[in-house]
Amino acid sequence: MSDAVAPFEMPPQTGRKQELVVKAPPKALEREPLVTHQRSIGWLSDAIAGVAEGKTPKWWWMAFVPSVTLMTTCFTMILYLMSIGVGVWGPGHPVMWGWAIVNFVWWIGIGHAGTLISAILFLLRQRWRTSINRAAEAMTIFAVMCAGIFPLIHVGRIWFGWWLFPIPNMEGIWPQFRSPLMWDVFAVSTYFTVSVLFWYMGLIPDLAVMRDRSKTFIRKFAYGLFSLGWTGSNRHWSNYEKAYLILAGLSTPLVLSVHSIVSMDFSVSQLPGWHTTIFPPYFVAGAVFSGFGMVLTLLVPLRRLLRLEDIITVRHVELMCKVTLATGSIVGYAYAMEFFIAWYSGNPYERYAFINRATGHYWWAYWTMISCNVLVPQFFWFKKVRTNMIFVFVLSILVNIGMWFERFVIVVISLHREFLPSNWSYFRPTWVDILTYLGTFGLFFTFFLLFLRFVPIIAIAEVKGVTPQADPHHPLGGAKEGGHH
Repeated sequence: MSDAVAPFEMPPQTGRKQELVVKAPPKALEREPLVTHQRSIGWLSDAIAGVAEGKTPKWWWMAFVPSVTLMTTCFTMILYLMSIGVGVWGPGHPVMWGWAIVNFVWWIGIGHAGTLISAILFLLRQRWRTSINRAAEAMTIFAVMCAGIFPLIHVGRIWFGWWLFPIPNMEGIWPQFRSPLMWDVFAVSTYFTVSVLFWYMGLIPDLAVMRDRSKTFIRKFAYGLFSLGWTGSNRHWSNYEKAYLILAGLSTPLVLSVHSIVSMDFSVSQLPGWHTTIFPPYFVAGAVFSGFGMVLTLLVPLRRLLRLEDIITVRHVELMCKVTLATGSIVGYAYAMEFFIAWYSGNPYERYAFINRATGHYWWAYWTMISCNVLVPQFFWFKKVRTNMIFVFVLSILVNIGMWFERFVIVVISLHREFLPSNWSYFRPTWVDILTYLGTFGLFFTFFLLFLRFVPIIAIAEVKGVTPQADPHHPLGGAKEGGHH
Protein backbone atom coordinates (compact mmCIF):
# COMPACT_ATOMS: atom_id res chain seq x y z
CA MET A 1 0.00 0.00 0.00
CA SER A 2 1.18 3.52 -0.75
CA ASP A 3 1.56 6.33 1.78
CA ALA A 4 -1.51 7.99 0.29
CA VAL A 5 -3.78 5.31 1.65
CA ALA A 6 -1.79 3.91 4.56
CA PRO A 7 -1.58 6.32 7.52
CA PHE A 8 -0.01 3.55 9.66
CA GLU A 9 3.42 2.12 8.90
CA MET A 10 5.51 -0.43 10.77
CA PRO A 11 9.17 0.53 11.24
CA PRO A 12 11.83 -1.80 9.83
CA GLN A 13 12.82 -4.88 11.84
CA THR A 14 15.51 -3.95 14.37
CA GLY A 15 15.22 -6.84 16.80
CA ARG A 16 13.52 -4.61 19.36
CA LYS A 17 9.85 -4.41 20.32
CA GLN A 18 7.87 -3.00 17.39
CA GLU A 19 5.83 0.17 17.88
CA LEU A 20 3.04 1.49 15.69
CA VAL A 21 3.99 4.79 14.11
CA VAL A 22 1.13 7.20 13.40
CA LYS A 23 1.69 9.27 10.31
CA ALA A 24 -0.20 12.39 9.29
CA PRO A 25 -2.95 11.78 6.72
CA PRO A 26 -2.44 13.02 3.15
CA LYS A 27 -3.35 16.61 2.43
CA ALA A 28 -6.36 15.51 0.38
CA LEU A 29 -7.84 13.73 3.41
CA GLU A 30 -7.06 16.35 6.04
CA ARG A 31 -9.99 17.96 7.81
CA GLU A 32 -10.19 21.10 9.84
CA PRO A 33 -9.98 20.14 13.53
CA LEU A 34 -13.11 20.51 15.67
CA VAL A 35 -11.23 23.03 17.84
CA THR A 36 -8.95 25.29 15.82
CA HIS A 37 -5.68 27.13 16.59
CA GLN A 38 -4.41 24.40 18.96
CA ARG A 39 -6.27 25.84 21.92
CA SER A 40 -5.28 24.39 25.28
CA ILE A 41 -7.59 22.57 27.67
CA GLY A 42 -7.44 25.47 30.13
CA TRP A 43 -8.34 27.97 27.41
CA LEU A 44 -11.49 25.99 26.61
CA SER A 45 -12.67 26.17 30.22
CA ASP A 46 -11.98 29.90 30.40
CA ALA A 47 -13.61 30.71 27.06
CA ILE A 48 -16.80 28.69 27.60
CA ALA A 49 -17.33 29.26 31.31
CA GLY A 50 -16.37 32.91 30.92
CA VAL A 51 -19.53 33.56 28.90
CA ALA A 52 -21.63 32.82 32.00
CA GLU A 53 -19.15 34.30 34.51
CA GLY A 54 -18.27 37.65 32.98
CA LYS A 55 -20.07 40.95 33.03
CA THR A 56 -23.39 41.02 31.18
CA PRO A 57 -22.72 42.53 27.73
CA LYS A 58 -24.82 45.36 26.33
CA TRP A 59 -26.11 43.32 23.40
CA TRP A 60 -27.59 40.84 25.89
CA TRP A 61 -29.70 43.54 27.52
CA MET A 62 -30.68 44.91 24.10
CA ALA A 63 -32.07 41.48 23.25
CA PHE A 64 -33.46 40.58 26.69
CA VAL A 65 -35.68 43.63 27.25
CA PRO A 66 -37.64 43.26 23.95
CA SER A 67 -37.92 39.51 24.57
CA VAL A 68 -39.48 40.02 28.00
CA THR A 69 -41.83 42.61 26.50
CA LEU A 70 -42.95 40.16 23.80
CA MET A 71 -43.37 37.38 26.39
CA THR A 72 -45.59 39.66 28.46
CA THR A 73 -47.62 40.37 25.32
CA CYS A 74 -48.12 36.63 24.80
CA PHE A 75 -49.56 36.04 28.27
CA THR A 76 -51.66 39.22 28.00
CA MET A 77 -53.24 37.85 24.82
CA ILE A 78 -53.91 34.52 26.53
CA LEU A 79 -55.68 36.30 29.40
CA TYR A 80 -57.66 38.32 26.86
CA LEU A 81 -58.64 35.11 25.07
CA MET A 82 -59.76 33.53 28.35
CA SER A 83 -61.85 36.54 29.31
CA ILE A 84 -63.53 37.14 25.91
CA GLY A 85 -63.54 33.73 24.21
CA VAL A 86 -62.06 32.09 21.10
CA GLY A 87 -64.07 34.42 18.90
CA VAL A 88 -61.17 36.89 19.14
CA TRP A 89 -59.23 34.50 16.90
CA GLY A 90 -59.53 34.17 13.15
CA PRO A 91 -60.79 30.55 12.84
CA GLY A 92 -64.37 30.07 11.70
CA HIS A 93 -66.31 27.81 9.38
CA PRO A 94 -64.80 26.05 7.44
CA VAL A 95 -61.27 26.94 8.68
CA MET A 96 -61.76 25.63 12.21
CA TRP A 97 -58.00 25.32 12.72
CA GLY A 98 -56.09 28.54 12.29
CA TRP A 99 -52.81 29.93 13.49
CA ALA A 100 -52.93 27.99 16.77
CA ILE A 101 -52.30 24.63 15.11
CA VAL A 102 -49.98 26.11 12.47
CA ASN A 103 -47.80 27.59 15.20
CA PHE A 104 -48.00 24.47 17.35
CA VAL A 105 -46.66 22.22 14.58
CA TRP A 106 -44.02 24.81 13.64
CA TRP A 107 -42.63 25.12 17.17
CA ILE A 108 -42.61 21.35 17.66
CA GLY A 109 -40.59 21.04 14.45
CA ILE A 110 -38.08 23.60 15.71
CA GLY A 111 -37.49 21.40 18.73
CA HIS A 112 -36.38 18.35 16.75
CA ALA A 113 -32.85 19.40 15.84
CA GLY A 114 -31.75 19.38 19.46
CA THR A 115 -32.61 15.76 20.04
CA LEU A 116 -31.22 14.74 16.65
CA ILE A 117 -27.87 16.46 17.29
CA SER A 118 -27.60 15.23 20.87
CA ALA A 119 -29.02 11.72 20.80
CA ILE A 120 -28.80 10.32 17.28
CA LEU A 121 -25.42 11.82 16.44
CA PHE A 122 -24.14 10.68 19.82
CA LEU A 123 -25.22 7.09 19.11
CA LEU A 124 -23.59 7.34 15.67
CA ARG A 125 -20.37 8.61 17.31
CA GLN A 126 -20.34 11.84 15.33
CA ARG A 127 -17.83 13.91 17.27
CA TRP A 128 -18.73 17.22 15.58
CA ARG A 129 -21.91 17.41 17.66
CA THR A 130 -20.00 18.39 20.80
CA SER A 131 -19.77 22.13 20.11
CA ILE A 132 -23.44 22.60 19.25
CA ASN A 133 -25.40 19.98 21.18
CA ARG A 134 -25.87 22.01 24.40
CA ALA A 135 -27.41 25.01 22.65
CA ALA A 136 -29.54 22.76 20.42
CA GLU A 137 -30.87 20.85 23.46
CA ALA A 138 -31.79 24.09 25.20
CA MET A 139 -33.49 25.29 22.02
CA THR A 140 -35.51 22.05 21.98
CA ILE A 141 -36.82 22.56 25.51
CA PHE A 142 -37.82 26.19 24.97
CA ALA A 143 -39.42 25.47 21.58
CA VAL A 144 -41.52 22.66 23.09
CA MET A 145 -42.61 25.06 25.85
CA CYS A 146 -43.80 27.51 23.19
CA ALA A 147 -45.54 24.71 21.27
CA GLY A 148 -47.31 23.42 24.36
CA ILE A 149 -49.15 26.71 24.78
CA PHE A 150 -51.20 26.36 21.62
CA PRO A 151 -52.99 23.01 22.12
CA LEU A 152 -53.96 24.19 25.58
CA ILE A 153 -55.46 27.52 24.53
CA HIS A 154 -57.03 26.39 21.24
CA VAL A 155 -59.51 24.17 23.11
CA GLY A 156 -61.13 27.37 24.40
CA ARG A 157 -61.70 26.65 28.09
CA ILE A 158 -58.12 26.53 29.32
CA TRP A 159 -59.12 25.99 32.96
CA PHE A 160 -60.33 22.50 32.00
CA GLY A 161 -56.96 21.56 30.52
CA TRP A 162 -56.40 19.03 33.31
CA TRP A 163 -59.17 16.90 31.76
CA LEU A 164 -56.63 15.88 29.11
CA PHE A 165 -54.73 13.77 31.66
CA PRO A 166 -56.04 10.39 32.88
CA ILE A 167 -56.47 11.53 36.48
CA PRO A 168 -59.11 9.74 38.62
CA ASN A 169 -61.83 12.23 39.56
CA MET A 170 -65.26 12.35 41.18
CA GLU A 171 -67.05 13.17 37.92
CA GLY A 172 -65.81 10.02 36.21
CA ILE A 173 -64.42 12.11 33.30
CA TRP A 174 -61.80 10.26 31.31
CA PRO A 175 -59.86 11.39 28.23
CA GLN A 176 -61.03 10.33 24.81
CA PHE A 177 -57.98 8.36 23.69
CA ARG A 178 -59.24 8.19 20.11
CA SER A 179 -58.84 11.95 19.84
CA PRO A 180 -55.66 13.22 18.12
CA LEU A 181 -55.56 15.95 20.78
CA MET A 182 -54.82 13.25 23.36
CA TRP A 183 -52.03 11.83 21.22
CA ASP A 184 -50.43 15.28 21.15
CA VAL A 185 -50.65 15.62 24.93
CA PHE A 186 -48.84 12.37 25.60
CA ALA A 187 -46.31 12.74 22.76
CA VAL A 188 -45.32 16.31 23.63
CA SER A 189 -45.22 15.76 27.40
CA THR A 190 -43.03 12.66 26.97
CA TYR A 191 -40.74 14.44 24.53
CA PHE A 192 -40.39 17.43 26.85
CA THR A 193 -39.67 15.27 29.91
CA VAL A 194 -36.99 13.14 28.23
CA SER A 195 -35.42 16.21 26.58
CA VAL A 196 -35.11 18.00 29.94
CA LEU A 197 -33.56 14.93 31.58
CA PHE A 198 -31.13 14.46 28.69
CA TRP A 199 -30.13 18.14 28.74
CA TYR A 200 -29.67 18.19 32.51
CA MET A 201 -27.66 14.95 32.52
CA GLY A 202 -25.16 16.46 30.09
CA LEU A 203 -24.94 19.62 32.21
CA ILE A 204 -23.83 17.94 35.46
CA PRO A 205 -20.03 17.85 34.81
CA ASP A 206 -20.07 21.44 33.56
CA LEU A 207 -22.12 22.67 36.51
CA ALA A 208 -19.39 21.23 38.73
CA VAL A 209 -16.82 23.23 36.74
CA MET A 210 -18.89 26.37 37.28
CA ARG A 211 -19.18 25.51 41.00
CA ASP A 212 -15.41 25.23 41.38
CA ARG A 213 -14.80 28.48 39.51
CA SER A 214 -17.46 30.51 41.34
CA LYS A 215 -16.34 33.49 43.41
CA THR A 216 -19.58 34.24 45.32
CA PHE A 217 -21.39 32.10 47.87
CA ILE A 218 -24.74 32.22 46.00
CA ARG A 219 -23.28 31.02 42.71
CA LYS A 220 -21.18 28.35 44.42
CA PHE A 221 -24.24 27.10 46.34
CA ALA A 222 -26.54 27.11 43.28
CA TYR A 223 -24.09 25.36 40.97
CA GLY A 224 -23.12 22.96 43.74
CA LEU A 225 -26.76 22.06 44.38
CA PHE A 226 -27.48 21.26 40.73
CA SER A 227 -24.17 19.47 40.10
CA LEU A 228 -25.32 16.77 42.57
CA GLY A 229 -21.97 16.44 44.31
CA TRP A 230 -20.00 15.73 41.15
CA THR A 231 -16.29 15.16 41.85
CA GLY A 232 -15.11 13.79 38.51
CA SER A 233 -14.15 10.43 39.98
CA ASN A 234 -13.97 7.32 37.82
CA ARG A 235 -17.19 6.04 39.40
CA HIS A 236 -19.02 9.28 38.62
CA TRP A 237 -17.87 9.27 35.00
CA SER A 238 -18.82 5.60 34.58
CA ASN A 239 -22.36 6.15 35.93
CA TYR A 240 -22.71 9.37 33.93
CA GLU A 241 -21.80 7.71 30.63
CA LYS A 242 -24.21 4.81 31.25
CA ALA A 243 -27.08 7.20 32.10
CA TYR A 244 -26.29 9.44 29.12
CA LEU A 245 -26.30 6.46 26.77
CA ILE A 246 -29.65 5.22 28.14
CA LEU A 247 -31.25 8.66 27.74
CA ALA A 248 -29.84 8.95 24.22
CA GLY A 249 -31.45 5.60 23.40
CA LEU A 250 -34.78 6.80 24.82
CA SER A 251 -34.61 10.12 22.98
CA THR A 252 -33.83 8.66 19.54
CA PRO A 253 -37.24 7.00 18.89
CA LEU A 254 -38.93 10.16 20.19
CA VAL A 255 -37.52 12.13 17.24
CA LEU A 256 -39.44 9.81 14.92
CA SER A 257 -42.53 9.25 17.04
CA VAL A 258 -43.41 12.78 18.21
CA HIS A 259 -43.72 14.44 14.82
CA SER A 260 -45.25 11.30 13.34
CA ILE A 261 -48.01 11.58 15.95
CA VAL A 262 -48.39 15.29 15.21
CA SER A 263 -48.76 14.44 11.51
CA MET A 264 -51.47 11.90 12.35
CA ASP A 265 -53.61 14.79 13.61
CA PHE A 266 -54.07 15.46 9.92
CA SER A 267 -53.61 12.13 8.16
CA VAL A 268 -56.26 10.19 10.15
CA SER A 269 -58.93 12.57 8.85
CA GLN A 270 -60.82 12.11 5.57
CA LEU A 271 -60.04 15.58 4.24
CA PRO A 272 -58.36 15.90 0.79
CA GLY A 273 -54.85 17.21 1.29
CA TRP A 274 -54.58 15.66 4.74
CA HIS A 275 -55.54 12.01 4.28
CA THR A 276 -52.17 10.69 3.10
CA THR A 277 -49.75 8.09 4.39
CA ILE A 278 -46.65 10.10 3.42
CA PHE A 279 -47.23 12.55 6.27
CA PRO A 280 -45.24 10.83 9.11
CA PRO A 281 -41.84 10.58 7.33
CA TYR A 282 -42.51 13.86 5.51
CA PHE A 283 -43.23 15.69 8.78
CA VAL A 284 -40.17 14.19 10.51
CA ALA A 285 -37.87 15.31 7.68
CA GLY A 286 -39.48 18.75 7.72
CA ALA A 287 -39.04 19.00 11.49
CA VAL A 288 -35.33 18.21 11.31
CA PHE A 289 -35.04 20.65 8.38
CA SER A 290 -36.64 23.52 10.30
CA GLY A 291 -34.80 22.60 13.50
CA PHE A 292 -31.39 22.83 11.86
CA GLY A 293 -32.48 26.09 10.28
CA MET A 294 -33.15 27.52 13.74
CA VAL A 295 -29.86 26.15 15.14
CA LEU A 296 -28.00 27.97 12.36
CA THR A 297 -30.03 31.14 12.98
CA LEU A 298 -29.01 31.12 16.63
CA LEU A 299 -25.41 29.90 16.51
CA VAL A 300 -24.06 31.79 13.50
CA PRO A 301 -24.34 35.22 15.21
CA LEU A 302 -23.61 33.82 18.70
CA ARG A 303 -20.25 32.34 17.72
CA ARG A 304 -19.19 35.86 16.74
CA LEU A 305 -20.78 37.70 19.66
CA LEU A 306 -19.35 35.28 22.23
CA ARG A 307 -15.96 34.96 20.45
CA LEU A 308 -16.28 31.20 20.13
CA GLU A 309 -15.20 30.86 16.49
CA ASP A 310 -12.43 28.45 17.50
CA ILE A 311 -14.96 26.05 19.08
CA ILE A 312 -18.03 26.51 16.84
CA THR A 313 -15.98 26.40 13.67
CA VAL A 314 -16.75 26.81 9.99
CA ARG A 315 -16.66 23.01 9.76
CA HIS A 316 -19.57 22.76 12.20
CA VAL A 317 -21.58 25.27 10.18
CA GLU A 318 -20.77 23.41 6.95
CA LEU A 319 -21.94 20.08 8.34
CA MET A 320 -25.19 21.60 9.57
CA CYS A 321 -25.72 23.13 6.13
CA LYS A 322 -25.26 19.69 4.58
CA VAL A 323 -27.91 18.17 6.89
CA THR A 324 -30.21 21.07 6.01
CA LEU A 325 -29.62 20.40 2.30
CA ALA A 326 -30.35 16.68 2.69
CA THR A 327 -33.57 17.14 4.68
CA GLY A 328 -34.68 20.00 2.42
CA SER A 329 -34.30 17.70 -0.58
CA ILE A 330 -36.44 15.07 1.18
CA VAL A 331 -39.10 17.70 1.83
CA GLY A 332 -39.02 18.75 -1.85
CA TYR A 333 -39.43 15.11 -2.88
CA ALA A 334 -42.45 14.84 -0.56
CA TYR A 335 -44.04 17.91 -2.19
CA ALA A 336 -43.63 16.32 -5.62
CA MET A 337 -45.03 12.98 -4.43
CA GLU A 338 -48.10 14.69 -2.98
CA PHE A 339 -48.95 16.16 -6.38
CA PHE A 340 -48.20 12.89 -8.16
CA ILE A 341 -50.40 10.81 -5.85
CA ALA A 342 -53.21 13.37 -6.10
CA TRP A 343 -53.12 12.98 -9.90
CA TYR A 344 -52.58 9.21 -9.80
CA SER A 345 -55.48 8.61 -7.42
CA GLY A 346 -58.05 9.93 -9.89
CA ASN A 347 -59.96 11.50 -7.00
CA PRO A 348 -61.37 14.84 -8.25
CA TYR A 349 -61.47 16.33 -4.73
CA GLU A 350 -57.85 15.40 -4.09
CA ARG A 351 -56.77 16.82 -7.44
CA TYR A 352 -58.64 20.06 -6.82
CA ALA A 353 -57.12 20.43 -3.34
CA PHE A 354 -53.58 20.43 -4.76
CA ILE A 355 -54.34 22.54 -7.83
CA ASN A 356 -55.97 25.03 -5.48
CA ARG A 357 -52.79 25.17 -3.42
CA ALA A 358 -50.71 26.24 -6.38
CA THR A 359 -53.20 28.44 -8.27
CA GLY A 360 -55.94 29.40 -5.78
CA HIS A 361 -56.38 32.42 -3.55
CA TYR A 362 -53.43 31.38 -1.37
CA TRP A 363 -51.01 30.80 -4.27
CA TRP A 364 -48.58 33.28 -2.70
CA ALA A 365 -48.27 31.13 0.45
CA TYR A 366 -47.66 27.96 -1.57
CA TRP A 367 -44.97 29.44 -3.77
CA THR A 368 -43.29 31.09 -0.78
CA MET A 369 -43.13 27.61 0.75
CA ILE A 370 -41.65 26.09 -2.42
CA SER A 371 -39.10 28.88 -2.82
CA CYS A 372 -37.85 28.76 0.78
CA ASN A 373 -37.97 24.99 1.36
CA VAL A 374 -36.94 23.58 -2.02
CA LEU A 375 -34.95 26.24 -3.88
CA VAL A 376 -33.14 28.01 -1.04
CA PRO A 377 -31.40 24.89 0.41
CA GLN A 378 -29.92 24.12 -3.03
CA PHE A 379 -27.45 26.97 -2.46
CA PHE A 380 -25.81 24.76 0.16
CA TRP A 381 -24.37 22.61 -2.63
CA PHE A 382 -21.70 25.29 -2.98
CA LYS A 383 -18.84 25.43 -0.49
CA LYS A 384 -18.49 29.20 -0.87
CA VAL A 385 -22.07 29.60 0.36
CA ARG A 386 -21.65 27.11 3.23
CA THR A 387 -18.56 28.95 4.47
CA ASN A 388 -20.02 32.46 4.17
CA MET A 389 -21.66 33.18 7.52
CA ILE A 390 -23.85 36.02 6.22
CA PHE A 391 -25.29 33.83 3.46
CA VAL A 392 -25.85 30.94 5.89
CA PHE A 393 -27.63 33.21 8.38
CA VAL A 394 -29.95 34.69 5.73
CA LEU A 395 -30.72 31.30 4.19
CA SER A 396 -31.45 29.77 7.61
CA ILE A 397 -34.02 32.49 8.29
CA LEU A 398 -35.65 31.79 4.91
CA VAL A 399 -35.81 28.09 5.85
CA ASN A 400 -37.71 28.95 9.03
CA ILE A 401 -40.10 31.20 7.11
CA GLY A 402 -40.69 28.51 4.50
CA MET A 403 -41.44 25.83 7.10
CA TRP A 404 -44.00 28.10 8.78
CA PHE A 405 -45.69 28.58 5.42
CA GLU A 406 -45.68 24.81 4.89
CA ARG A 407 -47.82 24.36 8.00
CA PHE A 408 -50.03 27.27 6.91
CA VAL A 409 -50.53 25.67 3.48
CA ILE A 410 -51.42 22.28 4.97
CA VAL A 411 -53.85 23.63 7.57
CA VAL A 412 -55.54 26.63 5.97
CA ILE A 413 -55.55 25.90 2.24
CA SER A 414 -56.86 22.37 2.77
CA LEU A 415 -59.77 23.73 4.81
CA HIS A 416 -60.87 26.97 3.17
CA ARG A 417 -62.45 25.25 0.13
CA GLU A 418 -64.94 22.71 1.44
CA PHE A 419 -67.00 20.23 -0.61
CA LEU A 420 -69.91 22.70 -0.88
CA PRO A 421 -69.11 26.03 -2.56
CA SER A 422 -71.57 27.73 -0.19
CA ASN A 423 -69.13 26.96 2.65
CA TRP A 424 -66.07 28.49 1.01
CA SER A 425 -64.29 31.32 2.84
CA TYR A 426 -61.02 33.21 3.12
CA PHE A 427 -59.10 32.91 6.40
CA ARG A 428 -57.52 36.02 7.91
CA PRO A 429 -55.70 36.05 11.24
CA THR A 430 -56.75 38.68 13.79
CA TRP A 431 -54.45 40.93 15.76
CA VAL A 432 -54.80 38.55 18.72
CA ASP A 433 -53.53 35.68 16.55
CA ILE A 434 -50.53 37.69 15.41
CA LEU A 435 -49.58 39.08 18.83
CA THR A 436 -49.92 35.66 20.49
CA TYR A 437 -47.58 34.13 17.92
CA LEU A 438 -45.04 36.96 18.19
CA GLY A 439 -45.27 36.68 21.95
CA THR A 440 -44.07 33.08 21.85
CA PHE A 441 -40.85 34.37 20.27
CA GLY A 442 -40.46 36.51 23.36
CA LEU A 443 -40.93 33.45 25.57
CA PHE A 444 -38.39 31.47 23.52
CA PHE A 445 -35.70 34.15 23.44
CA THR A 446 -36.18 35.14 27.09
CA PHE A 447 -35.40 31.63 28.25
CA PHE A 448 -32.62 31.19 25.69
CA LEU A 449 -30.90 34.40 26.78
CA LEU A 450 -31.16 33.36 30.44
CA PHE A 451 -29.62 30.03 29.45
CA LEU A 452 -26.70 31.87 27.82
CA ARG A 453 -26.18 33.97 30.92
CA PHE A 454 -26.11 31.26 33.60
CA VAL A 455 -25.19 27.94 31.93
CA PRO A 456 -22.21 26.99 29.71
CA ILE A 457 -23.51 27.20 26.14
CA ILE A 458 -21.07 24.47 25.04
CA ALA A 459 -20.42 21.12 26.73
CA ILE A 460 -16.96 21.82 28.22
CA ALA A 461 -16.15 18.22 29.11
CA GLU A 462 -17.16 16.89 25.69
CA VAL A 463 -15.31 19.54 23.67
CA LYS A 464 -12.09 18.82 25.56
CA GLY A 465 -12.30 15.23 24.34
CA VAL A 466 -12.29 16.25 20.65
CA THR A 467 -9.41 18.72 20.73
CA PRO A 468 -6.31 17.73 18.75
CA GLN A 469 -4.36 17.55 22.04
CA ALA A 470 -6.76 14.98 23.48
CA ASP A 471 -7.27 12.95 20.30
CA PRO A 472 -5.00 9.87 20.19
CA HIS A 473 -5.69 9.47 16.45
CA HIS A 474 -4.51 12.98 15.63
CA PRO A 475 -0.85 13.41 14.60
CA LEU A 476 -0.39 15.91 17.45
CA GLY A 477 -2.44 13.99 19.99
CA GLY A 478 -1.32 12.09 23.03
CA ALA A 479 1.77 14.17 23.74
CA LYS A 480 0.29 17.45 24.92
CA GLU A 481 -1.92 18.53 27.77
CA GLY A 482 -4.94 16.30 28.09
CA GLY A 483 -3.61 13.66 25.67
CA HIS A 484 -4.04 9.93 26.08
CA HIS A 485 -0.95 7.72 25.98
